[in-house]
Amino acid sequence: MADTKERSGNVAPGAKAASGAFTPSGVSPNRRARHKYTVRLWAVRNARFLEWFYHRFASLFLMLHPVWKALGYNRVERPVTFVEKHVKGFLFDCRMCGQCALSSTGMSCPMNCPKQLRNGPCGGVRANGNCEVEPDMPCVWVQAWNGSRKMEKGDAILNVQKPVNQSLRETSSWLRVTAEAAAARENAAKDA
Repeated sequence: MADTKERSGNVAPGAKAASGAFTPSGVSPNRRARHKYTVRLWAVRNARFLEWFYHRFASLFLMLHPVWKALGYNRVERPVTFVEKHVKGFLFDCRMCGQCALSSTGMSCPMNCPKQLRNGPCGGVRANGNCEVEPDMPCVWVQAWNGSRKMEKGDAILNVQKPVNQSLRETSSWLRVTAEAAAARENAAKDA
C-alpha cells in the first residue's frame, strides 16, 4: 500500500531525495540552525547602521595600512581571517568567499544562497519569499533587496558582481580591500 500521507519535518527531504529529485550536495533544510536566520535577518533590518559602521571600520583598517605593511600582509592574514570569519560568521552566516559583497547586497551574503548566485535571485523564489531549495529559509536575494533599500548606497545592488574566485576562499576580504584602497590612494598621490 502506497503512503499517500503528506510528509513534513525531517522526513520530507529524505522522501524528495529518494524520489530522484535534484538536491544539491550539502544542502538540506536542517543544514543551518534557525538562530542564524534570525541574526541574518537582524543584519538586513539594520543594514543602514551596519553600512555606517563598516565605512568607519574600513577607514580604521586603511589607517592601519602602514602597520599591516610593516608586519607583512601575509603574516597578519591568518589572525585577521580568524577574527573576520567569526564576526562575519555570526552576523551574516559568512561563507568566507574572500570577495565580500555585503556592502552592495543589503548586508545579505549571496554565498548563503544554496545555488550561490551572486547577481540576483533564481526563478524559483516561492510566493512567501522563501528559497526553493531550502523552503524554510528566506531567499537571500529577497532579503538583499530589502536591506539595500535601507542603505545610503543601496543602488549598488544593481552592479554586476564578478564570479567567485575560488582561490580566494578562506582569505580575508578586509585585508584585500584595505590593500587595494591603499594602492589606489598611493597611485592618486603619485598622479597629483
